Amino acid sequence: MTDTIVNLALDPLGPHFGAEVVGLDLDRASDEELAAVRAALVDRKVLFFRGQDLDDDAQVRLGRRLGELTASHPVVGGVDEAHPEVYALDSTDNGFADVWHTDVTFMPRPPLGSILRAVTLPDGGGDTSWADSQLGYDSLAGPVRQLVDQLTAVHDGNREFGYYLAQRRGGRGSVWDGAVVTRLDPVEHPVVRVHPETGRKGLFVNPGFTSHIVGVSDAESRAILDLLYAHLTKPEHIVRHRWRTGDVAMWDNRSTAHYANRDYGTAHRVMHRITLRGDRPYGPSD
Repeated sequence: MTDTIVNLALDPLGPHFGAEVVGLDLDRASDEELAAVRAALVDRKVLFFRGQDLDDDAQVRLGRRLGELTASHPVVGGVDEAHPEVYALDSTDNGFADVWHTDVTFMPRPPLGSILRAVTLPDGGGDTSWADSQLGYDSLAGPVRQLVDQLTAVHDGNREFGYYLAQRRGGRGSVWDGAVVTRLDPVEHPVVRVHPETGRKGLFVNPGFTSHIVGVSDAESRAILDLLYAHLTKPEHIVRHRWRTGDVAMWDNRSTAHYANRDYGTAHRVMHRITLRGDRPYGPSD
């Protein structure tokens, strides 16, 4: 069965999470259609669009119609000088995402959302999965929700990108939030993030960038984070996408985490991503 929001045809992937948008040409969509996409993104959290014909120019143009674009990445430069907003994930240059993460949570203002398109795909493998952090929070037991509502976590980009910034970029990264990134100072975010548009709570920790919980012992921090990661990535909280040429995925970075399978050996996989400028996360106690 297909649901309809305004003039969008949505094929839901689950009861609450994920949908394929059917029959929409993103490069020719009207302002009203893209406003409906934006609303559906908040509601369904991750959207998929088949059969698109976008290049880097069209991807940037689409992003600018949906919001304010960031640089490609705080540390990694754009795909070329003409497209500083486009982040190339190339398997020949360590462009993997095979750890659960939410994009760029190691900055004070992580992206609102991301738009990813398939450029080069292996013959098989390379699927991407998304986890719904709001469903993850809602399905925790009440006492656990009360605990995590009070907690703050540290996110550290040095874990993944410190070496790249120092060695590949000579200590000078991109312009992010109006300043050149020259170091990756750890930042603190609430463990439970309140979505600024819906008020819903979601888990906002991830194995890729979260280093520890503030104000508890190392053992307690590891135990809490392991519990949350295992719970967040339960199958009932996940949708999985098998990529085809022409596919575009769009997700709300404030309410999801994702993981790309690295199961295609030496085959070549290239994805191009842009991100929309976000706001500073706040929690239930803010």
